[in-house]
Amino acid sequence: MPRALAFLLSMLPCLIGMTELQAAPFSIAFHYGSTLPADGLRAHDIVVVEADHGHAPGALGPDTELFAYVSVGEVHPQRAYLAELPAALKRQINPDWGSVVIDVSQPAWAEFMAERIVGPLWQRGYRGFFLDTLDSYRLLDDVDPAAAQRGLEQLIQTLAKRYPGIRLIFNRGFELLPAVHSQVFAVAAESVHRGWRAGQSRYVAVPEADRRWLLDRFDEVRQRYALPVIGIDYLPATALDEARDLARRMLAEDIIPWIAEPSLTTLGTGANEALPRRVLVVYDANEASAINYTNAHRYIEMPLNYLGYVADYVTPDDALPERLDPRLHAGIVTWMTGGIKSGERLHRWLQTQIDAGTKVAIFDDFGFELGHSAAARLGLRIAPPPTAPLTLSASDPLIGFEMPPRPRASALLPITVAAPDGVALATLTDARGQTYHPAAIMPWGGYLLDAFAVTELPGVEGQSRWGADPFAFLQRALRLPPRPVPDPTTASGRRLLMVHIDGDGFPSLGEFPGSPLAAQVLLDDVLKRYRIPHAMSVIEAEVSPQGLYPALATRLENIARQMFALEHVEIASHTYSHPFKWRKVFDARDDDRAADYHLDIPGYTPSPEREILGSIDYIRSRLAPAGKPVRLLLWSGNAAPDADTLKLIADHNLLDMNGGNTTMSRRRPTVAAVSPIGVHQGPYFQPYAPVMNENVYTRDWTGPFYGFRDVIDTFKMTGEPRRLKPINIYYHTYSASKVAALKALHTVYDWALAQPTQPVFPSDYIAMAHNFNTLSLARALDDPDTLHIRNADALRTLRLPPDFATPDLANSPGLAGTASGPDGRFATLAASRASLRTGNTADDLPHFISANARLTRWQHHPKSIIFALKAYSPLSFTLSHPAGCRLQTDKTRVQPARRDGHAHHYQLNTHHAELTLHCPG
Repeated sequence: MPRALAFLLSMLPCLIGMTELQAAPFSIAFHYGSTLPADGLRAHDIVVVEADHGHAPGALGPDTELFAYVSVGEVHPQRAYLAELPAALKRQINPDWGSVVIDVSQPAWAEFMAERIVGPLWQRGYRGFFLDTLDSYRLLDDVDPAAAQRGLEQLIQTLAKRYPGIRLIFNRGFELLPAVHSQVFAVAAESVHRGWRAGQSRYVAVPEADRRWLLDRFDEVRQRYALPVIGIDYLPATALDEARDLARRMLAEDIIPWIAEPSLTTLGTGANEALPRRVLVVYDANEASAINYTNAHRYIEMPLNYLGYVADYVTPDDALPERLDPRLHAGIVTWMTGGIKSGERLHRWLQTQIDAGTKVAIFDDFGFELGHSAAARLGLRIAPPPTAPLTLSASDPLIGFEMPPRPRASALLPITVAAPDGVALATLTDARGQTYHPAAIMPWGGYLLDAFAVTELPGVEGQSRWGADPFAFLQRALRLPPRPVPDPTTASGRRLLMVHIDGDGFPSLGEFPGSPLAAQVLLDDVLKRYRIPHAMSVIEAEVSPQGLYPALATRLENIARQMFALEHVEIASHTYSHPFKWRKVFDARDDDRAADYHLDIPGYTPSPEREILGSIDYIRSRLAPAGKPVRLLLWSGNAAPDADTLKLIADHNLLDMNGGNTTMSRRRPTVAAVSPIGVHQGPYFQPYAPVMNENVYTRDWTGPFYGFRDVIDTFKMTGEPRRLKPINIYYHTYSASKVAALKALHTVYDWALAQPTQPVFPSDYIAMAHNFNTLSLARALDDPDTLHIRNADALRTLRLPPDFATPDLANSPGLAGTASGPDGRFATLAASRASLRTGNTADDLPHFISANARLTRWQHHPKSIIFALKAYSPLSFTLSHPAGCRLQTDKTRVQPARRDGHAHHYQLNTHHAELTLHCPG
């Protein structure tokens, strides 16, 4: 390991508060842009930013610290504090940058910088600073260099004294190190091997003499002061392979690299490189009124999520990116239902991306007219129109995934594969013997057209089937390698279980002796019986004295207070008036019936603020126990708010969920009926309910009222052969109003509680759903066998596909262990930051398998492991270890309830515990 990296490993605990992951490589990035490419930058431990853009120090999550750029010897004219700078400190203008050169020899500068420049940044939370222009005093002929150096030394000492724990990275400043090296965290320098000549606007190779001088200085920094060194070199963004080679060369020279464009406003190349976790999805906005209902979102995003990718949506009319960074986007997917107005623009853009090497997967239709020339460039040939009937004469195993495709001759695009390395997935033969290829894997990606994508079953509303395996097709078309997948269905090796209840029907009378309120039946017969995490909500207009049922309000509010007082119930709002159509309710015309859009409340003009913030304030002030948080909104009606409404949630630090349409069952045996994790509306993300509620299973509450028991089929089918969703028991208060519905609820609860799960609150799942979008996977350029995980704050599970290499648990810090699942192994992380190294693991190596609890600590010691578990029910967990190991909590030995080889199953009558596993040897 390079000496510089070894030193930084020892510094990581103070850098990011981690004490258990010192084996992870250190990586730094520089990005001075106003918008941070978060996915690429989270791969790094430190990112130096231009703080005046407003970046919060924690913007990239718990494992990437932002350092603030600070110019020491010059002040740019755009800096707000320039006007406050004493005139005596301003000496001349640097013609290269237009900045004011400072006389750093004067004591006033150290005080000004400490108070006016660093002080405000420290108050904002910055603890690390990159000090640039340390040698600009050399531009001043009338300033004594020795005096300037003394002034800079005084500045460093002032900062260290005034801001204890401050971490300073120098840009050069070698001459200052004899006096202040103990206050320095690292030393950087630009242009080690490749530089930028600003006057000529061109990239240059650094002359050998200059490079040798700098390498000698770096050696001195490492050897004399034991400080790490950072090299900042310059190459164009398109020279990615050259940048990678240069970064590896610098790592071999004990230099921590950053290679980027000279503006430092694009994503460069460092010691770590992010693995792409996004796919750009191009869709036709004319298909539906909102993205929630488009084919791309309904059918493609869930398979992408399952493979570990986040969908970024654009339309052909948007400002399409000129170039996709392969470290951020794994490819492009399009779903067009036919020719579109911008078809030719889409065609030109796609061809440009294909020429640049980006893989493209096309579904349903190309979206543009495919003439002979365009087809030829794609390795295809236009054939004569087909003559019915068509026969599927050859097919790949991924064809016929859920039903045999039934293409129509009139709808068939007459193309065949011409490229020698293209692979037809399906061959159709017409009445004249002419062949066609409606599905293929091509050198540039692949396509599934018409019936070979999704078919709507005739005469059956809402029933669709896949004609090909979308999971396998995406992997082959986009050339997606097997790799770990952040998985929000599972925690600590067990499938998640959660319950959330929409408040509809709170005032309903139950069809039981005495006609009790449905809410009372729910409280007594369900919530008090099943003491696992629940989210319970109310509709304010149904329960408040100013609502629709003032005569019942006293009873209703009292029941709600009892519900909300239960320890295993978290509190949620189901809005004020229960909007049914979120995008219409706030702009309905005067002649629209209010009842079409929300509960008909006399004199009420709907507003999102009243629906969301007002209802939450009502619950906080009248129903919630003192001190118990109320942060959760469960969307009502079609659960399809727009970006402005979601902004309210984000601006007020609230959580939200609902929407989606996961109803896969024996009646609808298709993954087309499984929704993605959620939906992005602009910069905001709305997590969907993992599984739909009883209203769907009871035919919109018209019967059969026992129909919700069929949700068990949904749980089974979304659990195997692929684990697509958690177990989510989701229903309304009115389910407690009918005997059959209540019995169905008990059946569902009893089945779920018999499964090996980890019960969690819906708010826990919501955090995992958001974290799916932000978790970072990266590889070290000089260690391709190690994967680095960052920002796994809420989501601590990686699903390892069956064809992914075995993890080496002994050399994977932060990875506690794995559990077998239906579609691979589930790896449990012990912290937000971990490393996964592939290789063999000894059979007798102690490791974690699963638990009904969150693993909050996992520390290896020479002959023991200290770990901690926190659950919402009595602990149940499984460890793998030799029979000679001894488990204890405090001083009490814990005996396994049973054993299966090395697997030891334990149970404790407590919800949380800190334990120690002692193993001989």
